[in-house]
Amino acid sequence: MKPGIYIFIAVLITLLFFSCRERTFRNDVSAKGNVRDILYAKGFSITDYGNYKKLEVLTPYMGANSGFTYYLVEQGLELPEGLTESEIIEVPIHSIVCTSTTHIPLLEYLGVEEVLKGFPNTDYISSTKIRQRINTGLVTDLGQEMSMNIELLIALNPDVVMGYMMTGDFGQLGKIRQAGIPVIINAEYLEEHPLGRAEWIKFMGALVGREDAADSVFNMIKSSYISIKEKVKDVKSRPSVMSGVVYGDTWFLPGGNNYAAKLIDDAEGQYLWDNESTTGFLEKSFESVYERAYDVDFWVGVASYNSLQQLIDGDVRYANFKAFKTGRVYSYNNRMGAKGGNEYLELGYLRPDLILKDLVRIFHPGLSEDHELYFFKKLD
Repeated sequence: MKPGIYIFIAVLITLLFFSCRERTFRNDVSAKGNVRDILYAKGFSITDYGNYKKLEVLTPYMGANSGFTYYLVEQGLELPEGLTESEIIEVPIHSIVCTSTTHIPLLEYLGVEEVLKGFPNTDYISSTKIRQRINTGLVTDLGQEMSMNIELLIALNPDVVMGYMMTGDFGQLGKIRQAGIPVIINAEYLEEHPLGRAEWIKFMGALVGREDAADSVFNMIKSSYISIKEKVKDVKSRPSVMSGVVYGDTWFLPGGNNYAAKLIDDAEGQYLWDNESTTGFLEKSFESVYERAYDVDFWVGVASYNSLQQLIDGDVRYANFKAFKTGRVYSYNNRMGAKGGNEYLELGYLRPDLILKDLVRIFHPGLSEDHELYFFKKLD
């Protein structure tokens, strides 16, 4: 279809939508509101104006020069003046399509699993509650994410679609917006602090009308995280730590300001690349990694490898690292979903305190003998 036709249809739909509206636009969006406390997350803000809220995604993708603003208006209330229809979302929402497994725990911990209506490739979901809903046909599989069945998604007619962006290109999300379905960008993955990622539960709470519950969940996670961190802050020695594996000819590992590096630091481990300040991932040669980490104490995060034998089957050179020789290699595959999904990749963003507990147990076992590893497992 030609671009001009898309524009014509969009204009026609907008005119029809506005002509059917019975609400009035009385409140000026420039009015002063109360900014909600966001303690660690830097990627979103919530401002309460009384009968509506302004939800802003400040950095929707790495390197973005601008963000997105959504106005959340309770059903039946008057709308603020000066808004376009595409900016308005009636809350609480009653149906949603999510596109990342990290969105799933936000719904589950808020007790609103029933609002999830669709997801691309539901096999990736590990949550037992959501899997029951998938098995009974209450959650629709929309196919592979990069080629979602847009027609099937439109037929579900969700109140919103929650997506994420790696660049300024909306891709499939753009087609969904053209169909008149609101798309909300969740940029939790850009947060540098582990508790910043967890705090995005407040973002979801604003959409589903469970803000108090979101505060309670976050406060529980924050208290747990800080308590664990305090427990190890005075340790006398910090073991050296490396991470990642080789893909092709390149070893990918977290930068020094990366979320994973922050967790290692808070667990009082000495991450060997903590001086490289990027928040993303480093790309190194095998030789450069070995030169720095051949005598490393611990190796955590070895992709999908489940045994030492699998690891050296992937690259026999891995066996030369001290951590391999001493059996101190850990994967995050301890909890896998019924269809092969990885619970660490699903729940880990929301529960960094559980990750921190695991790392403290690994690095300083004498301080947490009562903790059984949750996400991580030692490779045999």
